[in-house]
Amino acid sequence: MRHFWQGEWVGDEAVAPRLDTLDDRTQQVITGPRLNPLVVLAAAEKLDLDRHRASLVAWGLDEVEVDETLDALRHALSRTSLESKLKRELGNLDPARMVRFDFRTPTYEAWVPLGLLAHVTAGNAPAAGVLSAVEGLLSGNLNVIKVASDDSGFTAEVLAALASHDQTGQIAARLVVLHFSSSRTDWMSRVLGAADAVAVWGGEEAIAGVTELVKPGARVIDWGPKLSFAYLTRDAWSDVDTLRALVTDVCRLEQQACSSPQVIYLDTEDPSQVFAFAERFASVLEQTGPPTREPSQAEWAEITNTVLVTQLEEHLGFTKVHAGENWRVLADVRFAPRTSPLFRTVWVKPLPRKQITSVLRPMRRYLQTVGLAADRPDTAALARSFVSVGVQRITTPGSMLGGYGGEPHDGVYALQRYSNRVSVQLDDRFAADASLDDLAESRQLPVPPVPVTPKSDFETLQDRPADVYFRSGGSSGAPKLSAYTWADWDEQMWVGAEALLATGLDPRHDRVMNLFFNGHMYASFVSFFSALERMNAVQFPMGGQWGQLDAIAQAVVDNRVDTLLTAPSFVQRLFAEHGAMLKEYGGIRKIFYAGEHFGAQAIARLRDEFGVETIRSAAYATVDAGPVGYQCQASSGKVHHLFTSLHTMEILDPESDRPVPSGEAGRLVFTTHTRRGQRLERYEIGDLGRWVPGDCPCGRQTPRFELLGRTGDVFRAAAQTLNYRRFLTVLEDEHDYSGALQVELNEDAGGEELVVRLESGRAPEPAVTHRTLLSRYPEVAEAVEQDGLLTVRVENVVLADFQRTKSSGKLIAVVDQRGSRSV
Repeated sequence: MRHFWQGEWVGDEAVAPRLDTLDDRTQQVITGPRLNPLVVLAAAEKLDLDRHRASLVAWGLDEVEVDETLDALRHALSRTSLESKLKRELGNLDPARMVRFDFRTPTYEAWVPLGLLAHVTAGNAPAAGVLSAVEGLLSGNLNVIKVASDDSGFTAEVLAALASHDQTGQIAARLVVLHFSSSRTDWMSRVLGAADAVAVWGGEEAIAGVTELVKPGARVIDWGPKLSFAYLTRDAWSDVDTLRALVTDVCRLEQQACSSPQVIYLDTEDPSQVFAFAERFASVLEQTGPPTREPSQAEWAEITNTVLVTQLEEHLGFTKVHAGENWRVLADVRFAPRTSPLFRTVWVKPLPRKQITSVLRPMRRYLQTVGLAADRPDTAALARSFVSVGVQRITTPGSMLGGYGGEPHDGVYALQRYSNRVSVQLDDRFAADASLDDLAESRQLPVPPVPVTPKSDFETLQDRPADVYFRSGGSSGAPKLSAYTWADWDEQMWVGAEALLATGLDPRHDRVMNLFFNGHMYASFVSFFSALERMNAVQFPMGGQWGQLDAIAQAVVDNRVDTLLTAPSFVQRLFAEHGAMLKEYGGIRKIFYAGEHFGAQAIARLRDEFGVETIRSAAYATVDAGPVGYQCQASSGKVHHLFTSLHTMEILDPESDRPVPSGEAGRLVFTTHTRRGQRLERYEIGDLGRWVPGDCPCGRQTPRFELLGRTGDVFRAAAQTLNYRRFLTVLEDEHDYSGALQVELNEDAGGEELVVRLESGRAPEPAVTHRTLLSRYPEVAEAVEQDGLLTVRVENVVLADFQRTKSSGKLIAVVDQRGSRSV
């Protein structure tokens, strides 16, 4: 017999000695790197289930059952279904990450694996072993799946294929599939005796047998037999469409599902109505096609015995049998529930609504699904009655075997039963830490094997349904729309809140004014609004308005605002025009910025002249990819930590798609693993950067990188490659310049002109700036003095005269007015 053991196919002789190592293997798994569920989702997307069709045929399924099983698995293992399941059952897509549930207190919670989770599957549910194992993987456990003797190898084959699509090897390390009979008690005892929890698929006898073998304290998770039924009120049972819908539920899967109706209850006490309905229902059931599966000899014996006893009771006036070649309708005027021998065998019974509690409550541990047909007021009242006696699902006839993504199973969430909820409560040393895991591990998820997508092809990535759209600021090209689902937005705003916490915003005490720009589908204002909302921070959502600087300054003072969220150019102009008022107030302690470069001299001025204590990046974020990095309190300038919970980042050579050596500059390329509204796989975002080696003094292990400007900041002029950032650095170093800077490129018959635009009142005289640039920037001097191909002109203008993007108001660093651009 073949078994799949942590990535290897082995025989019985190899399994026997390994069973005694399960404790050690469990410790290796649970103390090693945790399995991010996104790895499982990525592997499941690559499964080709049709390759395993032959194994289902060998199991004994006919073509219809094979198709239904594969379709059910495709749906359950789809990215959408698994994401929905994770979010609904465990709250987010990485539930084992130790994170705050309240940004005001350093208290952390997570869902962690139980350890060794054994799965004992049943022969009549071919998909159960795969699905239960995937749930065990999503919850991070080491999974030992003991498949039924009837299993043809399907479970092991699918799970081995799943593991083969994971280049990290973590899935394979968490899977053991054993194919042996339950009568082999020595193996059963060793597997179940090592388990921290056992999921059992089967009847009462199987559950009892497992319970005897588990160690004390182990969790037995029983997915035992259930009873489902339909319930019809008077208006509904006369409707032929309702009857046809119920026939669909009875015939689908030949009543093999737990949610298949075994009984049809009528809201009546009148026996004549029960018999009349049974006859009508039989006439509809008779019109169905042949069954997709024939009962075994033992199953036929049970059907025959049930029908025979029911026919004998006809003489007592209790029952009436309607039967055809492949179906049976058994009318019974007694209220008590009866299990069906299945295979299109259904009971019809009375159950007046006033008797629901007394009749059904004794069966509460077995009740699962009700197919309820009633008018709207009755539906509401009856639904409450059924759930109060233990019913776990209520739906409509025709939908009893259906479901929706993330739906509870047997009244519980499987992933919660396969996990433990844990908490860690700490002190103010962790006031700025949103996640404990960032202090303990540094991992990026692998990138998919696809080519790099340049920024120019961004619009080709919008091929998925989305809910909300944002427009880029247009500072590096024509504005484009970025697409998000609301799930994307919610996840990214939590990450935005984590960024603000790390950078020093204290939601317990800070009074924050949001001065980012809004409207025109621009994202910055609403992004930070949403992040602050999740932090439960005090917020004054004023918005950045160039013509309302006096009102903004007054609002800061009147409302005792001490923290500003804003763009650098906006806050500099606010202090330039209303510095006296703000200096007298003296209450602004923190400024968090985004969207533009904030020069060192400008930062020093706000600290020295106005007493601002903290000026730091609020986040490195783009409209394309959302929040990408955060700046801890030990970082400065353009150094950020990467949000590994959302992204994998590559830094590639400027001229090729090869990684650059550590510490060298290159193009930033992102794969966003949780994005639904838009596919971002190896997307070149348009920024330059380098990895920052070494450990960060803040203690976080997440990778650090330094931003080195936009790829658009590098431009060609007069046969020279020039960099906007170099102009800025020269002026900061030589003249302590802290104002705005803009480069404009023009051309005419005489050649190319480079205009350097600086802020009046803060910049040196144009002639001084001109001499500095020619003396400190050799490439500029060569183009002007040696080659004669370039003219440099310096302008000092008021801030309002700088060119800005229409949507966001951000300063455009390089304005290329040439007819034929070479950037």
